[in-house]
Amino acid sequence: MKSGLLTGAMTRERIAKRPEDDFRQRTISFKEPLLTRNLIWSNCCAKSATAGRTPGEVALAWTLRRPEVTGAIVGLRSPKQVDGVIGAADFRLSGAEVEEIAGFLRENTPES
Repeated sequence: MKSGLLTGAMTRERIAKRPEDDFRQRTISFKEPLLTRNLIWSNCCAKSATAGRTPGEVALAWTLRRPEVTGAIVGLRSPKQVDGVIGAADFRLSGAEVEEIAGFLRENTPES
């Protein structure tokens, strides 16, 4: 779940408060400009989470719907984290939901 970024639990403030020895402080996904892009993606998934779905389930469903993706590896650190993604196994986004997420990302992803 991208080291917590796609769970909906990470915010810029929470990331800033992480201890200096937290591995995420050294990870490119937690440095600009990727941090902003990843937080936008997480927010988009949270906004699209419907019918009791979590942002993680939306992120997985969106990823697995892409034609170039044949599978996704989800790393979890505890059994409790399974609850945030297990529903993605039987959840399918509608075409409109996929386009909404894609459009949001196109409009809000910083240019390199």
